[in-house]
Amino acid sequence: MAGASHYTLPLPELDQPVKLLIVVAPYYRDIADDLIAGAKATIEAVGGNWELIEVPGALEVPAAVSTAWRMSNFDGFVALGCVIRGETTHYDTVCNDSSRGLTLLSLQGCCLGNGILTVENHEQAAVRADPQDQNKGGGAAAAALHLIALQRRWGAPKGKIGFRPLGETIQLAEGGDRA
Repeated sequence: MAGASHYTLPLPELDQPVKLLIVVAPYYRDIADDLIAGAKATIEAVGGNWELIEVPGALEVPAAVSTAWRMSNFDGFVALGCVIRGETTHYDTVCNDSSRGLTLLSLQGCCLGNGILTVENHEQAAVRADPQDQNKGGGAAAAALHLIALQRRWGAPKGKIGFRPLGETIQLAEGGDRA
């Protein structure tokens, strides 16, 4: 789509430092390196810190993110990799299942950006991964940062919501009291 313009949200302002885990499947090393460079630069632009781990392939990325989300103290995650269409249906399986796994984690509250490229050829991947071009690694990091900012915004205590001691009165929106 030559000439198409894409709007990019400005990076969020975060009141506390963030720590993200970058999980990459480096099957195509040159593409992975560009994706990583874009993600690191975006995280550092907001004063954040990052750690990097590598996994064998795109199908392992959701499992690694899930494990780290359950067992570590990262604020968010950046999933990176590249799947290039081949001659078999393996491409469809890897694209669909890695994306589905990451989406399910996101819907559970895991703050992550999906930067796993799904392309027809290496040239498409190179353009999308290049930090000076489409910078999809940076875009995935930005997505994670935006979700962290929303979680921090909405994660504050809500007041008198949830269980309460027996007999305590609560105020209803309509103005009536309920015991």
